[in-house]
Amino acid sequence: MLAAILLPLAGGAALLLLRRAPTRTVRNLALLLTCLTSIIVWGLILSGRGSIRLMRFTALLDVEFRLDGLGRFFAGILAALWPLTVLYAHSYMEHEPRQTAFFSFFTMSYGASLGIAMAANLFTLYFNYEMLTLATMPLVLHAMTRQAVRATRTYLLFSLGGAAFAFAAMIFLVTNGAGASFVPGGLLKAHPYAPEITRIFFVLGFFGFGVKAAVFPLHIWLPKATVAPTPVTALLHAVAVVKAGAFALMRLTWFSFSPDLLRGTWAQWVPLGFASFTIVFGAVIALKQGHWKRRLAYSTVANLSYILFGVLLMTPAGLSAGLIHMAAHACIKILAFFCAGAVLRRTGLEYNVQLDGLGRKMPLTFAAFTLSALALTGIPPLNGFVSKWHLLSAAAEAGGTMAWIGIGALLISALLTAFYMLGVAVRAWFPGRDRDLSPIAGAKEADWRMSLPHVILSLGVLATGLYAQPVVRAAEAIANSLP
Repeated sequence: MLAAILLPLAGGAALLLLRRAPTRTVRNLALLLTCLTSIIVWGLILSGRGSIRLMRFTALLDVEFRLDGLGRFFAGILAALWPLTVLYAHSYMEHEPRQTAFFSFFTMSYGASLGIAMAANLFTLYFNYEMLTLATMPLVLHAMTRQAVRATRTYLLFSLGGAAFAFAAMIFLVTNGAGASFVPGGLLKAHPYAPEITRIFFVLGFFGFGVKAAVFPLHIWLPKATVAPTPVTALLHAVAVVKAGAFALMRLTWFSFSPDLLRGTWAQWVPLGFASFTIVFGAVIALKQGHWKRRLAYSTVANLSYILFGVLLMTPAGLSAGLIHMAAHACIKILAFFCAGAVLRRTGLEYNVQLDGLGRKMPLTFAAFTLSALALTGIPPLNGFVSKWHLLSAAAEAGGTMAWIGIGALLISALLTAFYMLGVAVRAWFPGRDRDLSPIAGAKEADWRMSLPHVILSLGVLATGLYAQPVVRAAEAIANSLP
């Protein structure tokens, strides 16, 4: 377990020492470190539970790692998708400057993300959460342009500001919950404190961790971060950073603050209201975006709140549905970003109006993107349909005004998703007879290092839709194990 976390952290830091080494060597070493780490992680996932205490600060604060069911679920997503992202980056970054620093911090981000997945308590999660912010900051800054500097400044401002709110919630738990350990059903269930004070600090923690989960109005950093190279935006928007925010809120709700103390109170309704609004807001703004990657970024804003909506229903069915959508969205959205990156790398085109007829020049890329668009819309039998079906079912089962408002938000967002995702695909495949296609005359398909992830992820979207039971059973087992 310790090797899974320290190998990418120490290995990534060691890459910084290879500034004079050929960039191909650095890329190969980063890929090797990532694959070895993923093999270790899958070994841990399949072998069962384990724990290790690394250091103790006080009687109530220690750095401890444990791989329970929820941690295994998140670690499995990371271990499956990170090697594909590094392989994709192997090609995408081939002619970019500062590759050594890029792959160094990219690899260290993997270690920090796994530290979040395997954290045994809120203090350990918080420590790795902050480390992830610091490791991904140079990746957003990579281009070193004025726009990149501004995006990085915004990312840091929001991340550190949110961390302050999360820190307040953690201190409250430590001082009033007899520690920061993760307890199924909630630490405060066994150590109840003044209910209204508890709810105030839960809402503070929600908005603190909600920064990385891009809850409105704390989402501003996410679209700005699209200035980073596409492997980074795929990482930020589909796998590590945003999912770390959603995962932290699962821990906060179900393993720290008890749902029994929050359910049916304003401390549930307020976050549910923000999540429902963000679902519609993200989809509406995505539809208005002319820039392809920014459209995908606002789509991420909406879909992250799908996950939070499920979690905040505070029912086992809601948590299970949130987990299913977390896995489905990770696979779908990283595929969509990879397609956008392949087009950008091969043609330099970034805007939707420039994509007319490009499907004929890059058929594999746009076949993969069309599949991701159908899945994100929720068309059966793809995995996006499975996750949205479970979310709607969980909300209908929970009942209540906020649940039905959320159902309406989900349906509106699904309709808007069809427009903003499938609109790009239709444009690429059916440009119209009067369109001038000369600007894309020299376009061609991406090389195998970018195309292979397209194929694997497309098969993943299909497989986890047609044969969804392993993911569904894993999510339900986690949710139903909580008291």
